[in-house]
Order: sequence, then structure tokens, then C-alpha cells
Amino acid sequence: MPLEIAASYGARRRGLLGRDGIEGALLITPTNSIHTFGMRLTIDVAYLDRSWTVLDVVTMRPGRLGMIRLRGRHVLEAEGGTMAGWGLRRGVRVTAETGEARETGEA
Repeated sequence: MPLEIAASYGARRRGLLGRDGIEGALLITPTNSIHTFGMRLTIDVAYLDRSWTVLDVVTMRPGRLGMIRLRGRHVLEAEGGTMAGWGLRRGVRVTAETGEARETGEA
């Protein structure tokens, strides 16, 4: 699946605002909370710790404020309903691959 990375201040602030959908997922880093004010779509949110392990997965409708996850370091966002199909749940370690190298984790 395609993965966009929002690591700059501007990209983190913009996130999925103004979009009608997303193919794949958006990784916001570093952050431990998000909101859906101004969004047009329901999203699945996976909060990840420093080792890329899922702390929690929630579905958020537009206009909501997510709870801060104190151990959170990254947030993965996707269209609502997709993360269950990917098998993302608490305790799973997330991986990301580029065309050349593999990053941390195992699921």
C-alpha cells in the first residue's frame, strides 16, 4: 500500500485536511495526538510508540479531538474501516518498506 509521510511542521499540520480520500496511509511523525476538525472523511487512526508498536487503533469521524497517547510517537491514518483489514491492532509492530530498504518491525 502507498504510504505518505508527514514529518515537517507544515505537512503534519495539513495532514488529511481538505481531502476526500486517501490511497494507502499517512504517517504523521512525530506526534502523539490528532484531530479531525475540517476533515471530510472518517479515518482509522493507529497510535504507534517509538518502536513502531501499535498502542491503540480508533476510528474517528470528522470534527473530533483524539486523546493524547503519552507513549505515542507516531500516528498512522487511513480511510475508516481499512486498518482492521490490514490486521492492525494493539501490540502489532508496523513495518514500512521503500524500494531499497526495509524499516523496523514485523507486521
